[in-house]
Amino acid sequence: MKTFDVVALGELLIDFTENGVSGQGNTVYEANPGGAPCNVLAMLNKLGRKTAFVGKVGQDIFGNKLKATLEEVGIDTSNLIMDEEARTTLAFVETFPDGDRDFSFYRNPGADMMLREQDLHEELLRDTNIFHFGTLSMTHDEVRRATKKAIAIAKKSGSVISFDPNLRPPLWKSLEDAKEQVAYGLSQCDVLKISDNEIQWFTGEEDYDAGIAKLRSQYEIPLVLLSMGRDGSRAYYKDLRVEVKPFIQEATIETTGAGDTFGGCCLHHVLGYGLEQLDEDKLRRMLTFANAAASIITTKKGALRVMPTAGEVEAFIENAR
Repeated sequence: MKTFDVVALGELLIDFTENGVSGQGNTVYEANPGGAPCNVLAMLNKLGRKTAFVGKVGQDIFGNKLKATLEEVGIDTSNLIMDEEARTTLAFVETFPDGDRDFSFYRNPGADMMLREQDLHEELLRDTNIFHFGTLSMTHDEVRRATKKAIAIAKKSGSVISFDPNLRPPLWKSLEDAKEQVAYGLSQCDVLKISDNEIQWFTGEEDYDAGIAKLRSQYEIPLVLLSMGRDGSRAYYKDLRVEVKPFIQEATIETTGAGDTFGGCCLHHVLGYGLEQLDEDKLRRMLTFANAAASIITTKKGALRVMPTAGEVEAFIENAR
């Protein structure tokens, strides 16, 4: 028996999201705790799972707030490093009328980039059922080495490896470099959560099914989860392809964290079902729950501190029927 259900490695940062206009006509920003891996963990914690985070923030106002927030929501911070030299990474989020968004990062360098191999608590990485990572911890050489070492440790211990590319083009020296690191992640993972625009970018195929087929011909990934925003989601497992419609609602204000919420819910179901005996019914239940939770989070600012409970998600699904 392992202590943790999911351990995630990567970025923990502040998302400054637009929150109205001041009396002088200036945009007002709200400092929301963020970072895709911790959003995933926060959703899992709300569902009763035990989680831990591996990463680095600055020993500054924002870093202290972020550590306190993780502890508040129940994420283990024993391998969260406070860096006295580098500052906590900041992201300013511009929200468009349709709820989509664009990011401007202040990360040159940011503390999350400064994670090193010697910072890793190897015992923690061996003590988890699932290890989850993305590519923001693979944009630069040394943090990339730390990420790859963590994957190797978790994989050797028998952990399921979960990967979400979470592509942010401005953070890469080149998209060719990004593609190389995404390919590495694909070669390592057992569960892949990928978005519609990412599968098109990586495979060059406009049709999602064609893109997934091309990807699966190159990489042996047991479970592929495709998030398609307002078009719902799909799961690809062995010879199964299951699609579930989204839950569209007028109260949507932004989509920040929706994909992470979706991914966290799917990992929750993987923990419950396992990867060996999935069937169409289990996949449909997984996607329905994940779509509903993602829909709920689009009605809130930020994600990490405001994830829905299982009861809220189930009630939302019931009311939508």
